Amino acid sequence: MKQASKKLKIRKSVANRFEVTKNGKVLCRSAFDRHLRRKKSKKQLRRLKGKKTVLGRFALKVRQMLGKA
Repeated sequence: MKQASKKLKIRKSVANRFEVTKNGKVLCRSAFDRHLRRKKSKKQLRRLKGKKTVLGRFALKVRQMLGKA
């Protein structure tokens, strides 16, 4: 009988914070966008809106932790 391979466990904390697109890009939310928004300029809030692309070795690490490397 063939032995089943071990099931890959992903890091749930990473899975909640990042997402990988179908082309393999890693996206994450901007920091400093959660609270105390009243003090921040409209320009800063516009810049913080939306998801940002994670680059370099860090993106590779995130993909590994999500099992998509």
